[in-house]
Amino acid sequence: MLGTMQDRPLVLPHIFERAEKYSSRKEIITGDATGGVQRRTYGEWADRTRRLGGVLDQLGISEAGRVATFAWNTANHLELYFAVPCSGRVLHTLNIRLFPEQLTYIVNHAEDEAIFIDRSLLGLIGPLLDTFETVKHLIVMDDGAPTEFPAGHEFADYEELLAGAEPVEFSVDDENRAASMCYTSGTTGHPKGVIYSHRSTFLHTMGAMTADSVGVAETDTILPVVPMFHANAWGLAHAAVATGASLVMPGPQMTPPALAGLIESEKVTIAAGVPTIWMGVLPELEGRDLSALRLIPCGGSAVPKALSEAYRAQVGLPILQAWGMTETSPLASVARIPSTLADRPEDELIDLRASQGPPVLCVGLRVADQVTGEELPWDGETSGELQAAGPWVTASYYNDERSPQSFTSDGWLKTGDVAVITPEGFVKIVDRTKDVVKSGGEWISSVELENEIMAHPAVAEAAVIGVSHPKWSERPLACVVAAEGSEVTKEEILEFLDGRVPGWWLPDDIIFISEVPKTSVGKFSKKDLRERFGDHVLPTAGD
Repeated sequence: MLGTMQDRPLVLPHIFERAEKYSSRKEIITGDATGGVQRRTYGEWADRTRRLGGVLDQLGISEAGRVATFAWNTANHLELYFAVPCSGRVLHTLNIRLFPEQLTYIVNHAEDEAIFIDRSLLGLIGPLLDTFETVKHLIVMDDGAPTEFPAGHEFADYEELLAGAEPVEFSVDDENRAASMCYTSGTTGHPKGVIYSHRSTFLHTMGAMTADSVGVAETDTILPVVPMFHANAWGLAHAAVATGASLVMPGPQMTPPALAGLIESEKVTIAAGVPTIWMGVLPELEGRDLSALRLIPCGGSAVPKALSEAYRAQVGLPILQAWGMTETSPLASVARIPSTLADRPEDELIDLRASQGPPVLCVGLRVADQVTGEELPWDGETSGELQAAGPWVTASYYNDERSPQSFTSDGWLKTGDVAVITPEGFVKIVDRTKDVVKSGGEWISSVELENEIMAHPAVAEAAVIGVSHPKWSERPLACVVAAEGSEVTKEEILEFLDGRVPGWWLPDDIIFISEVPKTSVGKFSKKDLRERFGDHVLPTAGD
């Protein structure tokens, strides 16, 4: 007779309770707005997290109610990461970099009932509070910043609420229950909501712990510079709790000197962030003791070969490129070099390290013809749309009629990237199906930027392309056609855009052309513009 195995749900309370029982003496270190650090053991964190569950009950947050955060990477944010889903609610992390109208849409679309806000971020969200339709509670987490409280609104104090609450027991029976949600950057139209279930989060956590992905272990001290507010901290926050690894949370201390100081003083072993972060940190590393550092995962946008090799020279470690997106939780591939390729010439190894790498365990990646949907060969030359599938890859968007457009008939996610896959399974992204600019790991919608430029009365047409930038990977270049009989300058357009788009969306340069090239169906031909201006040298500060 065949034996059977116990069927226990894969839910976050198991991860939480493991840390509470076995890792109570390990530490979570958080940088505050004053330049200092706060230390909290996992035991203290666990008690506070259970009390936070009691706070949610006292506030009357409904079953499966959405609880939003507007916060940096901190121990308080980690408490919310677990108290909300472990009590049956849904954690909704708000991206602090989104344009105001997008935040308003997201909060209202998700029907958030409460928002937990770091005091240093009150200035960003304060002007939007009147636009939120369903929010009943505003809770401030004081990180030492002297930010004034917006007038006309009631705010509860996080620490006072915790002090007055009793710890609660956590129980989630259904592993397919929603645990958290995050919205995409909204490159075309409104942002789309992605739901992460307890099961998908649990499996994604295990994926981050496998040796051939990030390999998080109890012996690690992890610095996730990648934000908890958007990219799910690449799963590192959950994996650290699951293993009992020490965590170093930078909080609002996001300057290169502060980050470099934390890496050295806290003996960080894994430090993860986007390329722009590591470009800024590199000059700050000279002369520091970085002997504890063993891994520098990097994603969000392509890692320049020169940057990876600069770290190899300075620290003794090349940057480890990873790839993913909101829809993939996000960990999907990691560019580790397998033993079978380790004897390749150094220039080939550099190229492999600069690729997106092979998919991690449980994730499938393929390239397909965008017209026929036919799967394409892994020959390193035939490009197609990159598609993904797996237990932590979303199957739909939350309450969004656009969902069917993003998935194949057999359930694979259309990532929007164009890639090739080598015979060894290494993914190399070569283009994007949508003409967006990825600057410093964040998307800039060329279409939205074009529409705002063309709102200027002296502009007839405008097309935006991304061109290479030494710090931000890509920056927008605007190609503008003046309206007949009109004259307009670069400075006038930039002044016109000020306040209409986020400041970091502003084009680094504007070129005036006689006509935007068109395709056979009358659409702007970005391909032609890239061929013409792709090597355009952007002006530097002060030009």
